Amino acid sequence: MQSDLNVDVLIVGAGAAGLTLAVDLARRGVTFRLIDGLDGPFQGSRGKGIQPRTLEVFEDLGLVDRIAAAGSLYPPQRVYGIDGGFEDTQEFSIAASTDGEPYRMPLLVPQFRTEAVLRDRIVELGGRVEYGVELVSFVDDGDAAVASIAGTDGIQTIRCRYLIGADGGRSFVRRALSVEFPGKTLGVRAIVADIEIDGLGRDVWHRFNGGDMARQISFCPLPHGDIFQLQAPIALDGEADLSVAGLQAFIDERLSMAVIRVRAVHWASAYAMNARLAEHYRVGNVFLIGDAAHIHPPTGGQGLNTSVQDAYNLGWKLAAVLAGAPPVLLDTYEEERRPVAAGMLGLAAGLLDKARHGGMRRGREVHQLDLKYRGSSLAFGMSERSNGIQPGDRMPDSVLRGAAGQPRRLYDLLAGPHWTLLVAGDAGDADVPARAGVNVVTIDGDGSFAMTTANWAWRKANGVSFVRTAMSGHASDRARRTR
Repeated sequence: MQSDLNVDVLIVGAGAAGLTLAVDLARRGVTFRLIDGLDGPFQGSRGKGIQPRTLEVFEDLGLVDRIAAAGSLYPPQRVYGIDGGFEDTQEFSIAASTDGEPYRMPLLVPQFRTEAVLRDRIVELGGRVEYGVELVSFVDDGDAAVASIAGTDGIQTIRCRYLIGADGGRSFVRRALSVEFPGKTLGVRAIVADIEIDGLGRDVWHRFNGGDMARQISFCPLPHGDIFQLQAPIALDGEADLSVAGLQAFIDERLSMAVIRVRAVHWASAYAMNARLAEHYRVGNVFLIGDAAHIHPPTGGQGLNTSVQDAYNLGWKLAAVLAGAPPVLLDTYEEERRPVAAGMLGLAAGLLDKARHGGMRRGREVHQLDLKYRGSSLAFGMSERSNGIQPGDRMPDSVLRGAAGQPRRLYDLLAGPHWTLLVAGDAGDADVPARAGVNVVTIDGDGSFAMTTANWAWRKANGVSFVRTAMSGHASDRARRTR
C-alpha cells in the first residue's frame, strides 16, 4: 500500500450497502470515507423487508436487536373481493426458530429506520457519513484510485487504495468504468408512498383488486407510527401526482368505498421496475456493490438484502488484503456474489409475474438461508459426500456447552472481526498453537467447549466434521471454509 494514501477505502453512496460496508470496515480498523451527494439521509420506507440471512449478518455486526426493535413481524394480509367481502391470509411462510436457524421469518422494517440504525453504529465505531459530497471523477493508477470529490469546501482530491461504488442503479461509478448493465425493463411502473390515512385499521396489510393491474392497490401499516406504505401499479407513461390531493384522487379512482382519507404524504416515488446485473463487479481497484451492481423488482424483498450481503462479503476481503493477504482474494467477491444476484433477480422477476395475477406467496426461497458459495475458489477441500454441509455452505448455528457447563451459541463464538478455527476434540491433533486474530475452539473435547448430546445428533445429521475447519465469524457470510 502506498504511503501517501489519504484513506484506505472511499465509499460512494450511503444507502444500505455503503452503510453496511462502512460498519464492517470501521470495526476492523480500516480507514474510510463515506460520501453521499444527497443533502441528508434517505427518508423512504422502500426496502422494508429484512430477510433471515440478513438478520444473521446484522447479528454479527452488533445490530440485530436494534433492527428488530425498529420493526415488527409482517402483519397478515386482508384481501378484499369485489363484493366487499375479504379474506385474511399470510403471504409469508411462518416457521419457529431452531438451534440451526435462529431467524426464520422476515422482519418489516422501513428502509429509513434500517439505515438510521446502521448510521448510529458507524458513529459508535468512530466514523460518519459526509452528506452533500459527491464524486466528480476518478482515475485508477494501478496502485490506488485518485478521486475528486465536491462539497461545500470545494473540490478535494483523495488518494485511496480502493474505491467502492455504492451509488445506486444510476451509478456514476459504474458508468465511469464503462461497465455494461444488461437486463430489461419489466413492463411495470408503480407508485410507492409513505402516507398517513384515516379509514383503515393497522392490524392487517390491506390489498384491493388483486390480479387487476389497472386497479391493484395496497396499504401496508409500517410499525411504530401512523404511516402506511401505499403500493400500486400505474400506467407506463404520464406524470404521477404524488401530492396529498393527487394521491387522494388516485385512491378514490381505484376504490369504490369512500372511507380512506389521506392526511399527509411523507415520501413518494413513481418508478419503472427493472431487472439488471452488471457485467463486472470489479475493475482494478474499483468495486460495485448494491444497486450499482444489480437492481431488482420489489417482489420478494431481495434488493436491500442482497446489497447488505454484498457489503458483508467484500468488507472482510478488503480488510484482509490491506492487512497483507494475497490481492487475488478480492477476485472472489465477484465470483461469489454475482451468481447470487443473478439468482435473486430470477426469483424476484418470477414473483412479479405471479403478483400480476394476484397469486404471489413468498416461501423459504426468499429467506436466503440456502444460498451457497460451493463454486467459489475459496471453498476448496470439497468432500465426496453427497449429503450434509459442504465447503461454501452457510454454517448452521448450534447451542454448545462450555467446559464449565454454561450454554453458548456457536454464532456467539464466531461473531466479531476475527477468524475462528473449530477443531474436533477427538481429532488426535487438536493441540493448535495460538495465532493472533484466530480464536481456536475445541468441540467435544478437553478444550473450550463440549457439544451436547442433541448437538451431536445435529452434527451427524448434517455430516459436519470440525477437523481443520476454519471459518470466519466476520467473514464468510456464515459460509464454511475447509482448510
